[in-house]
Amino acid sequence: MLTHLSIKNYALIAFSSIDFSNQLSIITGETGAGKSILLDALGLVLGKRADLNALRDKENKCVVEAHFSISNYNLNVFFDENDLDYDDATVLRREILPSGKSRAFINDSPVTLAVLQELGTFLLDIHSQHQTQDLSSENHQIQILDAVANNQNLVLKYQQILSEYKVNKKKLLELQEEQKALSKEQDYNSFLLDELIAANLNSGEQEILESELEKLSNVEFVHEHFEKSAAILSDEQYGIINLLKELKTSLQKISPIDSAYHDLFERVQSAEIELKDVLDEVENQSEKLVKDPVQLELINGKLQQIYALQKKHFVNTIDELLAIQEDLNSKVFKVEGISEAIEKLLQAESVFENQLNEIASQIRNNRELIIPKLIEEIRAIISPLGMPNANFKFELTPTDKFLSNGKDHIEWLFSANKGMDFGILKKTASGGEMSRIMLAIKAILAKYSHLPTIIFDEIDTGVSGDVANKMGEIMKEMSKNMQVMAITHLPQVASKGHQHFKVSKDHNSEQTVSEIKLLSTEDRIKEIAQMLSGENITDSAISHAKELLN
Repeated sequence: MLTHLSIKNYALIAFSSIDFSNQLSIITGETGAGKSILLDALGLVLGKRADLNALRDKENKCVVEAHFSISNYNLNVFFDENDLDYDDATVLRREILPSGKSRAFINDSPVTLAVLQELGTFLLDIHSQHQTQDLSSENHQIQILDAVANNQNLVLKYQQILSEYKVNKKKLLELQEEQKALSKEQDYNSFLLDELIAANLNSGEQEILESELEKLSNVEFVHEHFEKSAAILSDEQYGIINLLKELKTSLQKISPIDSAYHDLFERVQSAEIELKDVLDEVENQSEKLVKDPVQLELINGKLQQIYALQKKHFVNTIDELLAIQEDLNSKVFKVEGISEAIEKLLQAESVFENQLNEIASQIRNNRELIIPKLIEEIRAIISPLGMPNANFKFELTPTDKFLSNGKDHIEWLFSANKGMDFGILKKTASGGEMSRIMLAIKAILAKYSHLPTIIFDEIDTGVSGDVANKMGEIMKEMSKNMQVMAITHLPQVASKGHQHFKVSKDHNSEQTVSEIKLLSTEDRIKEIAQMLSGENITDSAISHAKELLN
């Protein structure tokens, strides 16, 4: 319940402080006096976007503060989930700074607008004239039906599953598109991959093969030169080793004479040993040389395969080919992996669809069961409001699509008089009839939604006389179970309030200022009399005002 509202430096209001009763509060005033400012200020404190133009004095901040009594509304969980201090007397505050920055608080703790807005849905329902037009929207009609049918938990469960279903569906479509794109290249990629796998490539292999090829291709040439080298080293008459032996013998004879000669002897001796080792290696390598045309052909074939692959893929090394092989393997495997993922998503989709269909069926059954009762309740309320013969039809049409709140389309048909054909509500009902129907809906929903406070912004537009009086009675009756506020131009409605505020403009100061005043009993008589007769209040209007106020 809204217990107190204070507004500072907002629009035409310099400062205003209002205490509200827990029953029916009436707000009146001339057109343009600033009644809508109250609603705008409340909207601000409930999370509406801030506008720097709303500052009355651009040099000072705007502050709107609303106090709520929430002890009976089981909101402890909300406060715990949002890490806020709970208080039975909770205070919501919005500040707009001259810089344009906006701040929001719940019990002095800073919060985001989203949190403020969420809490606001538990506290207040502001019914504007625009909302009466919403009555003709299919979504609003379904919400009304679900509230009366007590479908809220089912719809919430349906929406949670629907959200998961949509996420699953999005992933599925993305993977199917990716699979489609990859499948176009799949055959070619598989061919390229198989070709590289068949080549059985190894890093560093090309250099080894090229070296082997060079050796096998030159066996005879190498053998010829090995024989020539061996002859040069070992010829009995002119071979280097034999000549070196003679040199060693000669130096050996003079080595004792001087250490330098001895060093020369040892060097020649070492050279002899090294050359003998060279001869052994030449003869060994010569013996190993085997003419192998088969191996030569195999190596040449493998190298030609490598060169062909390098040319095809525009690379120069086996390592680059191996990198391409790994990439192709990933692409081919990815297509296979996508197929498995798609299959899992399709299975999940089937499970979601079964769950959604089952819940949607329960929702529809509840809607169909409650429709006759809802029609009777609406008729019972609007009958004394000058619509005794009005009648309604709710036509539910199943659809194959998963809508946001089930699988039903709804068409609300209306007939104002006996013998008249039913027509679509928004096309058949007049503005005044729509206002009365909306009031009936709000009165019915008040029993089901358990919302603590509702504010009517000129819901009585288009009616007068006895109908207006009965609309006031309905609001007064509603206020026995909840806090009701009504902005009105009708004296019949105004007279039903437990407290009455008047909004007026003061033109005496340098700037026009809107003022909000709680009226005394005498002031209420004058205000209602003025609403009845205009500026010139007559004795008859005073008498009528007193009669309305009992």
